Amino acid sequence: MAAGLPSSLASRPTLGSRRVQLALLAAAVFLSVATLTRLPGWPLVDARAFDYLSTLWHEPLPDEGPVIVAIDEPSFADLNAQWPWPRSVHARLVTALRAAGARVIALDIIFSEPTTAAEDAALAEALGPDVVLAGDETLISSSQADQFVRTLPLGLFTDTGAKAGIASIALGGDGVVRELPSLDDSFAARIAETAGLPTRLPESGTLMQAFGGARTYPTVSYYQALDPENLLPPDTFRDRVVIVGLSLQNTPTVTGGGADAFATPYTVHTGRLVAGAEIHATIFDNLKTASGIITASPRLALALLLLSSLGAVALVWRGTGWMAVIGVVAAVLGFSVASYLALRFGRVFTSPIAPSLAFVAIAAGQATLDYAAERRSRRQITQAFGQYLSPDLVARLAEDPGQLKLGGEKRTLSVLFCDVRGFTTIAEGLKDDPEELTHLINRLLTPLSDVVLAHGGTIDKYIGDCIMAFWNAPLENEAHAHEAVAAGLDMLAAIDRLNLELEAEARAEDKVFMPLRIGIGINTGECVVGNMGSTRRFDYSALGDAVNLASRLEGASKQFGVPLLLGEVTAALVADRFPVLELDRITVKGRSIGTAVATVLPGTDHAALALHRRFIAARYAGNVPECRQLADNLAEAIPALAGYYRQGSGN
Repeated sequence: MAAGLPSSLASRPTLGSRRVQLALLAAAVFLSVATLTRLPGWPLVDARAFDYLSTLWHEPLPDEGPVIVAIDEPSFADLNAQWPWPRSVHARLVTALRAAGARVIALDIIFSEPTTAAEDAALAEALGPDVVLAGDETLISSSQADQFVRTLPLGLFTDTGAKAGIASIALGGDGVVRELPSLDDSFAARIAETAGLPTRLPESGTLMQAFGGARTYPTVSYYQALDPENLLPPDTFRDRVVIVGLSLQNTPTVTGGGADAFATPYTVHTGRLVAGAEIHATIFDNLKTASGIITASPRLALALLLLSSLGAVALVWRGTGWMAVIGVVAAVLGFSVASYLALRFGRVFTSPIAPSLAFVAIAAGQATLDYAAERRSRRQITQAFGQYLSPDLVARLAEDPGQLKLGGEKRTLSVLFCDVRGFTTIAEGLKDDPEELTHLINRLLTPLSDVVLAHGGTIDKYIGDCIMAFWNAPLENEAHAHEAVAAGLDMLAAIDRLNLELEAEARAEDKVFMPLRIGIGINTGECVVGNMGSTRRFDYSALGDAVNLASRLEGASKQFGVPLLLGEVTAALVADRFPVLELDRITVKGRSIGTAVATVLPGTDHAALALHRRFIAARYAGNVPECRQLADNLAEAIPALAGYYRQGSGN
């Protein structure tokens, strides 16, 4: 080749270096995702994953759960009173619920300020040990300090035996209720205590299992609970926990907001807020049935992240492709399913987001690196072979670089040498006009090179006015001998066309026309083909005895008076397609073993070929009389070899 392959092509990343690259990528992704999970905003991502997974399956309400008495629009209309209602009204409600068999009456209403003595006394008289009243806990922040302020019911109410529970609801960073309160005097804990249920205080950070959206719990209006005998089915409150609180029938939306209404995990599906009374009922059922969900420890989360990173490495260890894409999808789904199963049956939440992110990032990162390496390899192959192979062959090679084996390999090649006869004389005539000489060489080599490329050959090198080309490397071509001979014939035709152009130009410029003649030698045999040269510069070339013989055949074509001379193996391989005429057995310079040589003359009929074979047999047998007898007829039948026949017959 006129230019060597880029050294970067010879030093493409090996499998080992790719694995080192993958290991470094995995380590970088693992550390990056691990760091990302420590950022303040990341818990909100995991929290959203919890919302979807914890509500993927509709968890049924526990048996005999709380009944909600809703302070709602119909009740406001029925009582026809402004809020807050007189405390005597609440006293009537407590009395009615107790009479209806309620086990615990929980009022999610804060009675921390006195009203009139009569109203307060009426409520105090109705209260008792079966009642839980709401308190509040508020964080007050100032530039000096942060302070929790507790607001509790008036003493005259708790003196009756009624218990006080903190009804404040803790919201997540995105305003969603997810965590169970860990206070021993929370509103739900006090309800459970009053109901005589054994409960265990949840650990800090335990997540709440939601059982549905707004109005999931059985709900009756406040005004109905004031007269349950006439307005409600029998035993509606019998031995049940009753929670009284604001619960508007027109369930407030997230964007619109609402009084004592909050977003829960189910809000992602419904877009509706849930009344505080229902949230307390949910917390109570979580405590009663131990449905709380523990968040995985940081160590466990880190271990799962590491395992997912190793899994991604294993997936793309040998390469990336469609199977890797399927593997990534399966892995992400697997992480989600595993997280769901752990949440539902193990009551442990392990977020699938970080493992999925690491897995996808490693697989996608390696796929990107592989794609970039492939593109780089294709670009290098295109640059290296674009001038020496046909565009179709370059495209095939770039599509499958594995067909290019860098370094030396043994392969059977058909090698062609083409040289211009008498070019030294032409060059001497143009020694004073080097530009014209260069122009002539380019006009000569261009059509000859185009012919080689058109027949799928590889141009090895240009040596002055000589071209060396070969077939069956770097891409395999079973018809390499046929393509080489066809190329040789087309090169002869190309020279004839060029001579017509040069003759016309010489006549127009009143110059002497010097026709160009070429000699071609083609031989087939085992060669070593690959990158030849030094570490700084090398060519993709072929070496071997078969190459040397092809060069000698090109030179020997002169003595036979033919423009195209084939080696014995080439002649045997193409005899089924071309009219091959064996000419002699010769021993070329540098070889001690003789070889048969032949030429190809398209258009030679079968009768002439049979006559020629008789001539060759007689010549090899030393039968001069028969050679002379056949020579005249052959000279007439095959005029292109007339000189050869006269010489071979001794005439």
